[in-house]
Formats: sequence, C-alpha cells, structure tokens
Amino acid sequence: MKRWLWMIAMATLLSACNRSTQDKAPAIPPQATLITTAQARTQSLEILEYTVGTLEGVVDPNLAAEVSGRVARVLAHAGQEVKKGQVLAILDATDYALQRREAQAEIGRIEALLNNQSKIVERHQRLVQKNFISRHALDDALAQQAALRQQLEGARAQLATIDHNSAKTRVISPIDGRVEKQIVAVGDFVKVGDPLFQLIGMQRLRAHLPFPESVAARLSPGQTVRLSTPTVPDQIFTTTIKEIRPLIGSGSRAVDVIADVVDQPGWQPGGSVNATVVLGERPQAVVVPEASVVLRPAGEVVYVVQGKTVSQRIVKTGLRQHGLVEITEGLSAGETVAVDGAGYLTDRAAVTLQPNPAR
Repeated sequence: MKRWLWMIAMATLLSACNRSTQDKAPAIPPQATLITTAQARTQSLEILEYTVGTLEGVVDPNLAAEVSGRVARVLAHAGQEVKKGQVLAILDATDYALQRREAQAEIGRIEALLNNQSKIVERHQRLVQKNFISRHALDDALAQQAALRQQLEGARAQLATIDHNSAKTRVISPIDGRVEKQIVAVGDFVKVGDPLFQLIGMQRLRAHLPFPESVAARLSPGQTVRLSTPTVPDQIFTTTIKEIRPLIGSGSRAVDVIADVVDQPGWQPGGSVNATVVLGERPQAVVVPEASVVLRPAGEVVYVVQGKTVSQRIVKTGLRQHGLVEITEGLSAGETVAVDGAGYLTDRAAVTLQPNPAR
C-alpha cells in the first residue's frame, strides 16, 4: 500500500515539473516564405484577336488542249511541283510538220514566180522608155508582180500559223504551282478544249480567316495580320487584311476575313493557317508576371513587398501576353510584387527574398 502511494506521488511531481518547463519555453516565430520578386513596369501591349483559317490557291488554272492531236508524252503527274514555262505534255506534231513542208514549198514557188515577174517588169520599163511597147503592158506586168507579192505574204502567214499551232502541241505550265490532277494519258486523242491538267498556284495564296460576329465591328481592311502554317512552323508571315466579306456564315456565325499570302515557299493550298490580327495598342500598360497574380476569395490579388512582409492588394487585370498580365486597377508602376511563392502568401505574411532566377 505504501509502495503505491509513493509511486503516485512521484508521478504527480514529474507532471508538475513538465508543465513548468513548457510554460517557460519561448514561442517559435512563424517561418518566413521564400519568394522572388518583380517590379511592375509600363510597356506597350498589342490588342490581339486569334483565329484558325484555311489557305486557298488564288491561281487555279485548268489546262485544256489548244489544238487537236494524240498525246505522245506526259511529263508531269499529280502531286508534282512545276515551274512556269515547264513542258507538261507533248502532242503528236507530225501533221504540222507535213503542213509546214507544204507551206515552205508554196513559198518557194511563189518566190520563183515573183523573181521572174520582177525581171519582166524591169524589161517592160526599158521598152516603154524606148516606146517599143505601150504603157498598158507595163501596168499589167506591175499588177501581176503586186499579186504575186500578196500571194507570198499569204503563204508566209500560213507558215506562221502552222508554226504557231505546232508550238501548241507542247503543253506549257502558265504558273509556278503543283499538278492537282492529271487528266490525260499517253495515247489519248484530244480535241480543242479538252481538259489536260488541273494546276494549283503556289506563289499567291488567299487566307480565309473566320472571326465571330462580335469581333467584326473592330476589324477593318489594312489591319496587320500575322500568319503561320503547320507546314512551315517556324515562319511568321506578316500581311494586312485585304477585305472582309459582309455576309455572316449561317452555320458558323462568323465573318470571312481575307488576307493574301505571296511568295512563301512551303505554304500549301488547302492547309490550315493560324492568324493573329492586331486590333490596336495600349502604349502605357502596367504589367507584372502572370505568376504574381493569385486568385483568392476576394478576387485576383497581388502581394506587394513591404520590407520583410507583404500586403495583399486586390487588382483588376486586362491583357495577357508573353507571360505578362496587364493590371488595370490596384497597382502602380514601380511597386514590387511577389512572383514565385505568391500562391503560398497571405496578407501581412513574413517573407524572405531570394535572387530572381533568369527569366
């Protein structure tokens, strides 16, 4: 019994000592949050609108036969890129070669007659001067000479026509582009007007850019447009709005904005195009890094650094570009805000600054 009483007394004594020790222990201060900082600054921001459109070939010719004939050779096929002046197909020109020989023979015959008639005219002129023949005979000789000259001109024109038509047996590409469709094959007989190839121009493309009707009022011809396409992902082409189609699409409820793309290798008709239209500019916008703006129950806030603590500031934001966010209300240029670590802060929280990482 005495043993149990002694053990209870010792336990009570130890408990009292522990409470006394805890009461005397100093309070641990709250740990400061490690943060990086950035200074709010002013800079010019562009007001941008984005969309994804399609590319269309402006020059889209269908090549047809200009003369009749049988296809002797086909030198271009579907999917092949071609240059302006390149021969795409050759028609059989045997008939034109024979016609040319006939025309040349006719020219030679008329030239021989004309040469002889010129001699007759010279002889008649001498005889008239000596009064051996009448003036009427000389006039007849001159008339025959003029008629032969006209026949020679006609024969030469006929030869030029044959040569011109013979050249049309070589089907030439009128543009730099790509063969979209090969319609004829070797051995086919084609008549004038029969289709041979369908081409798509590559030098001049048209970008169709759909924008919602709510944006249409802020768009106008001449505004800057930056375009890119997946086939050439690292290239940005800057152009301007050429026209705005007035009708709104019944299915998409979008306006069709047109911009031209000229001399851009690798851009493909039918491909997609990413577009950014510059609607305007804010020259003196106050901006901070996006990471410094935190969402709280009170709204969007930033934490302004004041010595070793921070002050929570409710702000209103605007444009967001290139990792920066515009502050339209609640912050002035030159104030320092928390960036990395801002999401862990509260109003009046203690902070420790660390060197800003390279951004």
